[in-house]
Amino acid sequence: MAGSVQPRQLALALPHAESLSRDDFLEGPANAAALSLVDSWPDWPNRIMLLAGPEGSGKSHLAAVWAGEAGARSTTAHALTAAAVPGALATGALVVEDLNPSGFDERALFHLMNLAREDQAFVLITARVPPAAFQVELRDLRSRLRAVPVVTLLPPDDRLFRALIVKFCADRQLSVDETVVSYLVTRIERSFAAARQAVELLDGEALRLGRPVTRALAAELLRDA
Repeated sequence: MAGSVQPRQLALALPHAESLSRDDFLEGPANAAALSLVDSWPDWPNRIMLLAGPEGSGKSHLAAVWAGEAGARSTTAHALTAAAVPGALATGALVVEDLNPSGFDERALFHLMNLAREDQAFVLITARVPPAAFQVELRDLRSRLRAVPVVTLLPPDDRLFRALIVKFCADRQLSVDETVVSYLVTRIERSFAAARQAVELLDGEALRLGRPVTRALAAELLRDA
């Protein structure tokens, strides 16, 4: 029909699973210490260890690798309750994800740390910032947290940053060439989260427009970024 408007294609927000195997972990100077910690288990300096780093830096990936090796169960810090602690430690190893300054039960975490020490269990905690910066009311928990060794994941160097972009594209089955990667490297913030967000944006827009992911498309989307 003359003058009719073509319907705008909608991009469906389908889940994209990322591989969390040891072989798919991208190594670099930024995460070398954290990877070494996971690979050195059970010869840890302390039975409770903490991985700290920004969003998307690989903490959960490393925690998943370690959980597979150690037979660890996994929980989030905000979901941990005192009643659940014995069951969480039943296998002798536990991952506690996303410990943040205000989103956890202090008594539950204190109980967990005490029981892990009594049972000689291993615990791997992930957080965006070291717990030394937390405002913790329980004095004994505060001292325990400050005594936990922290291994920090640093911002990515150029080589790792480029590899991350390629991996995020591969996870979404996007075919991109070197021109796209090079453009993104020079146009987006050098962080894990920014790389992931840029690839998500490109994927969604390419699907909506029915176009391949090219440097031209990237330039259109990031021109005002």
